[in-house]
Amino acid sequence: MTNADHTGVTVPEGDGSAAAAPGEHAPVSPDWTCGSCGADWPCEVKRDRLLSEYGADRAMLSVYLGACLAAAAEDLRGRGSITLQERFFGWLPPRPKKE
Repeated sequence: MTNADHTGVTVPEGDGSAAAAPGEHAPVSPDWTCGSCGADWPCEVKRDRLLSEYGADRAMLSVYLGACLAAAAEDLRGRGSITLQERFFGWLPPRPKKE
């Protein structure tokens, strides 16, 4: 079972050991690993899905990832903020320059 936390990010209830639905590639707290493949979340598959899902709406994708980053930072206090920032935003392709 899952619940949306104060950021709107869906995380498993209880100890965080519940697995995400197969193929969902959802984060599992408190470690913020992928519930499908076990990689650090967002995993490569989820990154591709997020880019496809949000399309050109880079602002909303950034809001979503920012909420995830805030929740992850709370769970992963011992890790550096630069590392988490790179993990959640460093993979985004550069926006095209405006002419």
